[in-house]
Amino acid sequence: MSRVIDPHLHLFNLEEGDYRWLQEGHAPEWSDKNKIRRSFNESDLSQSGSADIVGFVHIEAGFDNSSPWRELEWLESHCELPFRSIAYLDLTSDSFGEHLEKLKEFSSLVGVRYILDNAAQAVLSDPNVIKRLEMLSDNQLIFEAQLSLPDQGASCALADVMQQLPNLKVVINHCGSPLQLNEQWMHSITRLAHHPECSIKCSGWEMFNRDWSAEQAKPIISFAIRQFGLTRVMLASNFPVSELTCTYAEVWQRYLKEMKWKGFEKDMLIFENAKRIYQLDID
Repeated sequence: MSRVIDPHLHLFNLEEGDYRWLQEGHAPEWSDKNKIRRSFNESDLSQSGSADIVGFVHIEAGFDNSSPWRELEWLESHCELPFRSIAYLDLTSDSFGEHLEKLKEFSSLVGVRYILDNAAQAVLSDPNVIKRLEMLSDNQLIFEAQLSLPDQGASCALADVMQQLPNLKVVINHCGSPLQLNEQWMHSITRLAHHPECSIKCSGWEMFNRDWSAEQAKPIISFAIRQFGLTRVMLASNFPVSELTCTYAEVWQRYLKEMKWKGFEKDMLIFENAKRIYQLDID
């Protein structure tokens, strides 16, 4: 059984958290959101089939965006596996610095995410946002960039940020949201791969295609590897959003069995890179 560090998953605590995005009438407007409108905890990760989940990176899930440290409090009191936290932090808020100081009190914190999506170019061009990203860089924290890389304006804005802040560690979420292997996305991937502190996670396929398959995803992943190199690419689940398509075990079945990676490739993509990038202490 392959040892896996899952570098992109979410746990839900609907009894204590907000999770407004899971409610009807809130984006994303998915008709099947009710399938994942329940609590998910660490024990759900044991149903991983051929994968031995030995650690993970928890990505903010909207527990309480006004007090994002509450999500880390819950995680650190609940989780037993080695893990790191990517917290919510609003890049456009004047409270950014104050909230960052509170988040830094938690040992699991390794970075922050603010979902950019269609606002990426405008947000990343704001001088105040650049200053806040510089604060992340100064604190050696990761910026998780969730944006659509088929949008050339978005990828140019992110590249400009990394040019200004060469020590800022950036991890692109969900492979840059490609609907398919197209020229615009490939241009963006090639542009961003030039920045040595930029890495990429391959996940979130179900958000763009409920019927995604290993055959459809592997060419996209392979292109990312050709551009970023094997040491800066990670395979991830996006659990439990992945449940909109298949079980947690089936996600790893597709990655580990159906995609047929060579042994050393697989170890880098599912364990070694995540361990190094997210500073997980796992032998």
